[in-house]
Amino acid sequence: MTRVGFGFDVHRLVPDRELWIGGIRLDYELGLLGHSDADVLIHAICDALLGAANMRDIGYHFPDTSDETLNMDSKIILRKTIDLIASKGYVLGNIDATICAEKPKMNPHIPQMQQTMADVIGCAPDQISIKATTTERLGFTGRMEGISAYAVALLEKVNR
Repeated sequence: MTRVGFGFDVHRLVPDRELWIGGIRLDYELGLLGHSDADVLIHAICDALLGAANMRDIGYHFPDTSDETLNMDSKIILRKTIDLIASKGYVLGNIDATICAEKPKMNPHIPQMQQTMADVIGCAPDQISIKATTTERLGFTGRMEGISAYAVALLEKVNR
């Protein structure tokens, strides 16, 4: 059986925070505000994975009211999400994700993001497609108030 899930996340850009996207730290003067490290791309991917497995969403499993998730590295959330979907007998087919940001430019960092997340998931980097776009200076992203990400994940049921 094949299942598809969709994920979306958004975080506000603020001073005095590190910018983590796709499991890597980007050198930028602003960072994303959130309870964990606010890795908008990994959060969207986790929601897509959980949705495909019909396991609710990232906030259900990793609530922003928990001390355990405070400042948590989102790579840990991704690993735990992979374990959750595996507990229902699913493995990753592929991920297709898009980061929406005016700045910083994401394209130079995409190969490292793919490799970092592939290492966490235990898959080939080719199973993780990441694209980047702007919103042509429209909306909160265009005004550089925040960054958003969208993701689709395909899961396959493992025969047991």
